[in-house]
Amino acid sequence: MKSHLWIFLLPALLWAEDLRGVIDLHVHAAPDTIPRSVDAIEAARLAKQAGLHGLVLKNHYEPTASWAYFARKQVPGIEVFGGVALNLPVGGINPAAVIRMTRLTGGWGRIVWMPTFDAENQVRYSRESRPSVAVSRNGRLLAEVVEVLELIRKHGLVLATGHSTPAENRLLIREATARGIERTIVTHAMLTPVSMSVEQMKEAAGLGAFIEFVYNGLVGANKQFTLEQYADAIRRVGPDRCILASDLGQADNPLPVDGLRSFLEGMRKHGFTTSEIRRMTSDNPARLLGLP
Repeated sequence: MKSHLWIFLLPALLWAEDLRGVIDLHVHAAPDTIPRSVDAIEAARLAKQAGLHGLVLKNHYEPTASWAYFARKQVPGIEVFGGVALNLPVGGINPAAVIRMTRLTGGWGRIVWMPTFDAENQVRYSRESRPSVAVSRNGRLLAEVVEVLELIRKHGLVLATGHSTPAENRLLIREATARGIERTIVTHAMLTPVSMSVEQMKEAAGLGAFIEFVYNGLVGANKQFTLEQYADAIRRVGPDRCILASDLGQADNPLPVDGLRSFLEGMRKHGFTTSEIRRMTSDNPARLLGLP
């Protein structure tokens, strides 16, 4: 009986082993104003149990460097980072919020996201009538955005483009590159309201940015694409400049670890090698976070 049990368990064990060394750069967790399937401590614990090297906790409205600090204390042995999304609750494009994050105990704040849910592009796309946060005007980045970029450079942080338009992404990446920022990621580039074409993603990658593909865009209420469409885009951009992340934690979606496992399995079924998958889930994220 036990030998038969191992036959059924073996595939799951193999995939659990496949997650060893993986870093998920996009995990949503409680506490939040949006229902979440796990809290920050649970997310870290599940990730460690699955063998992940690390994860980044993201919240649209609350800085998460302090969450990373407590998660590391409660779940030692896994690299947990946080960041700040420059939405309205932190003052929008607010250099002071970035500076404060860099001074927080532990120094685990690593990513600065340009506006996401409060981005001008997001509010316009959603056809909402409410305040929003702009990144540019008349084809030029706002002065405060440039100030934030300089802080990102100075402190060796990661720039994430948030829910900006493709044109704004181009402005952000060009300015970041000109300033010597070496760690830039285009936030779920294919998903709305970002909606970058493959050619735009290739251009961004050519300028030095990493292109993020998230499992959240393949499942549940936020499903917008198929694995085939992702696979084709990744092939055309090149795995060396791509990152696979879960963007999970929504109450009605798979747990981040489970979604990530399914994501990697799907990529393998679409012809990506172990080396390519590791590049997109371990090597590239580690490079962004400054990990060995």
